[in-house]
Amino acid sequence: MALILIGINHTTATVALREKVAFPPEVVQRALAELCQIDSINEAVIVSTCNRTELYLGCESDQRQSEKVIDWLARFHGLERQELDTSSYAFEDAEVVRHLMKVSCGLDSMVLGEPQILGQIKSAFAVSKEFDAVGPALGRVFQDSFSIAKQVRTQTAIGQNPVSVAYAAVTLSERIFSNLASLNVLLIGAGKTIELVVTHLYDRGVRNIVVANRTLDNALDMAGKFGGHGVLLSDIPERLVEADIVVSSTNSQLPLLGKGTVESALRKRKHKPMLLVDLAVPRDIEAEVGEIPDAYLYSIDDIAEVIEDGVKSREEAAAEAKKIIEEGVREHLKQQRALNAVATLRAFRENADSIRESELQRALKSLEKGEAPEAVVSALARGLTNKLIHAPSVQMKKASAEGRDEFLLLIRELYELESESD
Repeated sequence: MALILIGINHTTATVALREKVAFPPEVVQRALAELCQIDSINEAVIVSTCNRTELYLGCESDQRQSEKVIDWLARFHGLERQELDTSSYAFEDAEVVRHLMKVSCGLDSMVLGEPQILGQIKSAFAVSKEFDAVGPALGRVFQDSFSIAKQVRTQTAIGQNPVSVAYAAVTLSERIFSNLASLNVLLIGAGKTIELVVTHLYDRGVRNIVVANRTLDNALDMAGKFGGHGVLLSDIPERLVEADIVVSSTNSQLPLLGKGTVESALRKRKHKPMLLVDLAVPRDIEAEVGEIPDAYLYSIDDIAEVIEDGVKSREEAAAEAKKIIEEGVREHLKQQRALNAVATLRAFRENADSIRESELQRALKSLEKGEAPEAVVSALARGLTNKLIHAPSVQMKKASAEGRDEFLLLIRELYELESESD
């Protein structure tokens, strides 16, 4: 079973392209089913986050498999193939294992060492298992990656400094406003990213918090943890007038906040500045909002510059993590080779058992006919020898004729034969 990976991420594609290639939860089952219908693909896991879309696949060996998958990805999202050619990457076998371990440990994230990606990968893996799209090949790769990620978190300081997209959003707020505690904050969404944002804001003294969400109960639950107010998405225009900071992170496939709504709110605020941070992919806030005077819009790609400062403190830990990952890759490949050997050994033994049984039955029939036992045993031994060495003999002659001396040396090692010079 071969492993392949097709993906795009924050280093190869803009947020505009990443949002086009994202897989919202409601289409994942259909996408997995279509992937597994492509010739020779047996297993699939789709990892789709704000910073990456990656397709992990287990398949029979096929040199054109990557090309077929990129074609499918373009068709599925209604894109021109050329849009993906310059922005996608493809890995095979050991490189797939190495890449997944790096991603799981947060070493391939926009925020070096950020912990959220591991949970997202575990969720993607669980979804594929739920839809019977995971088999033994991808199952071992993902489980080993989870183990390595845990080891990295335990043995290195990769996660000790509070650096995350959420943390960076709050740091950005501190650079623009001198006193966060006096500001009004509107948070759109009620997922883990928003919870991290509001936690950091609360730690800095922010108390005027409003959480808007599609489901009111979720908004109330999130806001209640921090003494804030929960509202519906439909209440955003009214609440926007009071908001000094807006941070949005939802799974919406369409923008929730448009240019006209923000312009109207700023007029009512008498053009008091407003910071808007869009952490969603696809984006929650129309890009045109950035054209409005007094509206300071930052997308998730803009956050990268803010993150760089915090990343420096994690670089030493990242070097340690890479060593752990390399050992993890070696161990995974070692175990995989051992499993491959087991299958070959099983087939080898079954073939020998089949030959033995065939010759034994022939010998028993000869004894039943009254043939001399010595002659029967001699014929049995001769028959076993001839049939056991027939296929290897044919292949050795073929290898010798083709000049493949390494094959003959391997046979000598395999059967512990003396070298020709002895």
